Amino acid sequence: MKSTLAVAAPIVAFAAAALLGGCQKVESPASHTEASGDTVTEWRVPAAAGAAEPDLYLAPDGRLLLSWVKPFDKSRYVLQFTTFDRNGHWQWAPKTIAVGASMVINWADTPHIAATADGALWAHWLQKTRGAEGEGHSYDVIVSRSGDDGMIWSAPVRAHDDGKPVEHGFVSFWPAARDRIGIAWLDGRNTIAGAGAAGHDGHGAGMMSLRAATIDAASRVQDSVEVDASVCDCCGTDVAMTARGPLLVYRDRTADEIRDIYITRFDGGTWRTPAAVHADGWKIAACPVNGPAVAATGEQAVVAWFTAANDTPLLQIARSQDAGDSFAAPVVVDKGEVVQGRADVALDAKHAWVAWLREDGKGQSLWLARYAPDLSRELARIEIAKLQGRGRGTGFPKLAVRDGEAFLLWTDTVNGVPQLHGARIKAAG
Repeated sequence: MKSTLAVAAPIVAFAAAALLGGCQKVESPASHTEASGDTVTEWRVPAAAGAAEPDLYLAPDGRLLLSWVKPFDKSRYVLQFTTFDRNGHWQWAPKTIAVGASMVINWADTPHIAATADGALWAHWLQKTRGAEGEGHSYDVIVSRSGDDGMIWSAPVRAHDDGKPVEHGFVSFWPAARDRIGIAWLDGRNTIAGAGAAGHDGHGAGMMSLRAATIDAASRVQDSVEVDASVCDCCGTDVAMTARGPLLVYRDRTADEIRDIYITRFDGGTWRTPAAVHADGWKIAACPVNGPAVAATGEQAVVAWFTAANDTPLLQIARSQDAGDSFAAPVVVDKGEVVQGRADVALDAKHAWVAWLREDGKGQSLWLARYAPDLSRELARIEIAKLQGRGRGTGFPKLAVRDGEAFLLWTDTVNGVPQLHGARIKAAG
């Protein structure tokens, strides 16, 4: 059968433009110290205007990988990336992973980038299913690998083999082995009985499921398995590596339309039976498009999530000391109608960090809170930025921590044009 993946196939990266250098004067990034003693410094991101849907990933060698999408020409989009080294420098101008007219551009269901211990880079994007009825809601998860720091990317492969014209997306990556990537995604294969795609708010014959697999260095998809047969249709997933394996979080969906946050861990042979992080009891017969975030170190893990159970919007964070087997009662980070959620978290030995968005009559704002690692004390709360954009255009912020410093990345929009911004936050002391 002829492959349909060539539409958005990776290409050899374009020749990188020369970075600013020579005698050109570059102003120092803005920096200030908060009342908490935390220092916030502008983190200038080498992504041109139009860049959006960012991802931020801490590689095994300590580099920060940053990816985004932007318009390439009138009909195509480009997926690009760069890296930020341990010495605090961008290693190169942006490199191209893929270009295509069939890329699915979605403010919430975004591409991701990751790395494995063998030095390989991995990327995924969404691609429309060619020839499918209802094509706008029919797309595939496409994965590619580079073994030479992103100069050349492998021929793309689908993460799934169902061949159905349905939604596949909301991906999470993790290192499954030294040279193998793990991948989880929402899979719509059970939402239709035959031909014709189910719409975003219509579920056809069945429910959206959560599936997982691994992909090796030869681009072979293996170990494919259904993790949960009924999940929220369009809420993001997230994963973090614990000392006992990858910890996967997502928004579940029961027959009674309870859509709380569930968690499962892969213990080397199977995925454990999913369980609720906390019984919020949020009953909503629609998808809130607001998934959870997880971070881990050793057997310590934290999960942050949005809920509006009992008509009370909350951003909560909860801690596990046993690699996700159990969680303490959640801590309320923020509360009220202004809370948008769209959270991300990071964790190290000294601090737990959580970033999220708020929106009121004056506009959106991006916030960051720092807690003791056991969540017993809030140590700082910082308004990182006031945004010009509103609604969905600002997407989801991304957060990572390295050597005790937090790196925060977000999208703002000005006159309808997105742009990436960043900040580095040093904790007091």
